[in-house]
Amino acid sequence: MSEVRVRIAPSPSGFLHIGTAKIALMNWLYARQTGGEFVLRLEDTDAERTDEEFVQAMCDGFKWLGIDWDEGPAFGDEPEKGAYGPYRQSERNQLHRDAGRKLLDSGHAYRCFCTKEELDEEREKARAEKRPPRYNGKCSTIPPEDAEARAEAGERNVVRFRVPEGSTVIDDA
Repeated sequence: MSEVRVRIAPSPSGFLHIGTAKIALMNWLYARQTGGEFVLRLEDTDAERTDEEFVQAMCDGFKWLGIDWDEGPAFGDEPEKGAYGPYRQSERNQLHRDAGRKLLDSGHAYRCFCTKEELDEEREKARAEKRPPRYNGKCSTIPPEDAEARAEAGERNVVRFRVPEGSTVIDDA
């Protein structure tokens, strides 16, 4: 059996919430009980509301509760620790871009240029027809070179997984 790795990923846009503290404590106890690792990763993607004061307060709150972490971000006088950083989500952008590029290049993903309005319309149509909302795959047939040209021209897009029809089973143990 592989080693247990659990994490808590609070958003430092406010002070430590009791629910976050509860989940952190449960994950920390499980990691300690199993000889696993407890990881702290900051979900700091809301740049407007994220504040280092809240990072410090959360980390101090965890410490006050007796919760320490094996891997986590630098804050205050504490250095980053762990081999799988960075531990601030906002600093992982290049890792995500590299992974997206690898998926696009291998054909396991494609660029989707659908607007929020188009997706909302599809969702409402599905609700009206009493079926679960599901992306229709409209952009999956755009030739990759055309999609790249549109992306390079600045057209907003997201990267979607190319999921084959039928069951998909992933063993992540």
